[in-house]
Amino acid sequence: MRIAVLLSAGRHAVSGRPAPVPVELQAVGLAADFVERHGADLTGLHAGPDVGPLRDALGHGLPNLVHLVTGADDDPLPSLAAALREGAFDLILAGRVAQGGEDSGLLPYALARALGLPIVSDAAALAPGETPGTLNVEQALPRGARRRLLVRLPVLVTVHPAAPAARPFAFAGARRGILETRPGLAAPRASTGLEERPYRPRPKLIAKAAAGASAAERLKAATEAASGGGRLLVDPPPEEAAREILAYLAGIGVVAKR
Repeated sequence: MRIAVLLSAGRHAVSGRPAPVPVELQAVGLAADFVERHGADLTGLHAGPDVGPLRDALGHGLPNLVHLVTGADDDPLPSLAAALREGAFDLILAGRVAQGGEDSGLLPYALARALGLPIVSDAAALAPGETPGTLNVEQALPRGARRRLLVRLPVLVTVHPAAPAARPFAFAGARRGILETRPGLAAPRASTGLEERPYRPRPKLIAKAAAGASAAERLKAATEAASGGGRLLVDPPPEEAAREILAYLAGIGVVAKR
């Protein structure tokens, strides 16, 4: 079995300096645990102009890292897709989203589409399936829920931050790790036509205090969101409920007023 972990050039959330993405180091830890328990060939892949701090991934359990050298303005998708096809990997792990760059989170899905592979999102644990060529994926759901899926290999899996923490950095492992450099594919990114603007927080609507209200009432009005309006009906007769629904729909222009 061959496993590939995709690594991206991230930035520290506080300092802004180049740093590995934490969820991708968690993916490395999941893959390394799988290799130790069940045996597999593990490789890391990065497409970009410089490997930079991603060398640290070798100290977190990654035995070797392949750097696909591309231009700063090149799309990493073609280079990664070509390397994954050539390597014939059974399992491809990626982070849920990058950190510090164009963090749309769409690259794993575009890569799965380019390779014709199924994709499973938000994995928190991995285990081999009962039958050969299958994989059990424990998927993290909202509010701490979990769901176990049985998928057929090959497959692309994104890792959730709820997965086990990354392995601590080991200097000896980083020294033993192998960094291989290969030329990537020149593929300029297509212009999306999107306009970037600085984020501006939107003002919240607040309720207005009545004239002559007390200080406590004015403070409550300033800190509470304004009501959406309407009437609260508790166990109304069907005819009254129907009239209120039609009046609301007419008020917002969904149906014509009578």
